[in-house]
Amino acid sequence: MDVKQAGLSLDTLVSSFNTRIAELQDLVVARNMYPASSVTDLSAVDATLKAMELQLQQIKDRLREETLAIPKAKKLIQASLQQQKKLQNMSAYVPSYFPEREKVIDQDSNQCSVMEEPARHAHTFGIQEPKEEPLPPPKEKKGRGAPPLWYITSTELDSLSSYMRGRLTLDKINAAINDMAAYAEANSQLMTAPRKKLTESALEKALEIREIGMTEGVKGKHFFLETDVKGPTLKLDNTGKAIFTVLRHLGRLSESRIGHHRVFILLKPH
Repeated sequence: MDVKQAGLSLDTLVSSFNTRIAELQDLVVARNMYPASSVTDLSAVDATLKAMELQLQQIKDRLREETLAIPKAKKLIQASLQQQKKLQNMSAYVPSYFPEREKVIDQDSNQCSVMEEPARHAHTFGIQEPKEEPLPPPKEKKGRGAPPLWYITSTELDSLSSYMRGRLTLDKINAAINDMAAYAEANSQLMTAPRKKLTESALEKALEIREIGMTEGVKGKHFFLETDVKGPTLKLDNTGKAIFTVLRHLGRLSESRIGHHRVFILLKPH
């Protein structure tokens, strides 16, 4: 009985050994069956892995660059916000409406050409035109230049009491300042215009303007008369009166009575 069992155990061991040998043989055959294709496949896998490693390195380099650029981007954003704030403050000082000064000035200067046409006809028919004495030159220094535009700021407007400010807006007030500068420039040109180019009514006003311009307190300054006020923005209505009050309060304008004229003088803000 013991011998029989020992024989069975030996047969089992031999069978197991043979089975293992067969498996090893199959593995060797399988490995050497397609050697060329195996090498190609392994090479392709290796190339793919190397490409993935290169892309991964590029991603890391890009992330490093972006990380270093973050502080610069923050500084750029901060500078842009500061510039935006400056531009907003500047835009608050500039009115949205700019009337053309030439239109206001031409209403007075167009009269200068009326006297030229008769003079031409007189010269054609041999009629000697009588010589006219020129306007006496003003004693003040010539060449005042264009009246400056001293606009008000939103801070100045906000500093006014509510009853004085009323419904006035920054744009409306600064547009009225444009009108005032145009009136003053028209008077300045009228004062220096040659006498022969002025009509009788324009000459009368020019003499009157020149006399006012030589008055103490007005001499050498830009000014206009109440009768000059004719828009397009500034008018002699309740809104216009409120604008005059605000500009006097803010030091942009002074008012005086010279003869029968109400004279407004443009002032430089302190």
